[in-house]
Amino acid sequence: MVCLVDSAIPAEFKSQKHTVNGSLIVFKAHAYNATIEFYWAPLLVESNSDDPISHRVPDRIVRVQGIEKHAKYWTDADILVFNSYLWWRRSEMGSFTGPDGGIVKAVKMPRVYEMALQTWADWLEVHINRTKTKLFFVSISPTHQEAQEWGGSSEGNCYGETDPILKEGYRGRATCPKMMRVVDNVLDGLKARGMNVQMINITQLTEYRKEGHPSIYRKQWEPLTDEQRLNPSSYADCIHWCLPGVPDVWNELLYAYILDL
Repeated sequence: MVCLVDSAIPAEFKSQKHTVNGSLIVFKAHAYNATIEFYWAPLLVESNSDDPISHRVPDRIVRVQGIEKHAKYWTDADILVFNSYLWWRRSEMGSFTGPDGGIVKAVKMPRVYEMALQTWADWLEVHINRTKTKLFFVSISPTHQEAQEWGGSSEGNCYGETDPILKEGYRGRATCPKMMRVVDNVLDGLKARGMNVQMINITQLTEYRKEGHPSIYRKQWEPLTDEQRLNPSSYADCIHWCLPGVPDVWNELLYAYILDL
């Protein structure tokens, strides 16, 4: 989103900085009195993956009722855009409570996802100014890690793909309908309580775009081995969408909704 705005503003009229240990990135368009902020909270609630750099953990753990650590940075916005899905894609997740962080139990998916979203919804109801702040929730951004799902090789993924999937209604196995229903139910519950959160549904249009991932053109957090270099698909990023193209469409949809406010 910032890339789209940044390109249209002269350097002397904009600035960007990282704060809150890097969790908050603030872009300011000074001539327009406008600010775009990105806040790192991949699970919305507090977790052991909250560090924006060091978050590769073997077992993901969340405090399902702890959100204030993050949410205190959200209160004064005119527009809030939320998204949380991929980081929840595990069969179960530990939940903890109390200042000592003692583990209480492992909770199955999608129940723990529902618990966290309910905490988020409860926070919105109490803290958001309904006459000022407009709320959006972006749906699942699909992955393309198994080429056999669209008729490709059983050993392949998005690496080397140059065309979209043409099968109408295609859905990969990593897109979980149960978790999509959880989001729908939570948003319906908020609406019944007088809070409207607009869903921006990017899922189906993105399902087709197996060629839109960074693939091998990505940051490598560790040096590649000789074996990996001989097999580029082994390190291809078929999860993220950090390229022009597909995310631009998402932002155009958001822009259309904002203009309609």
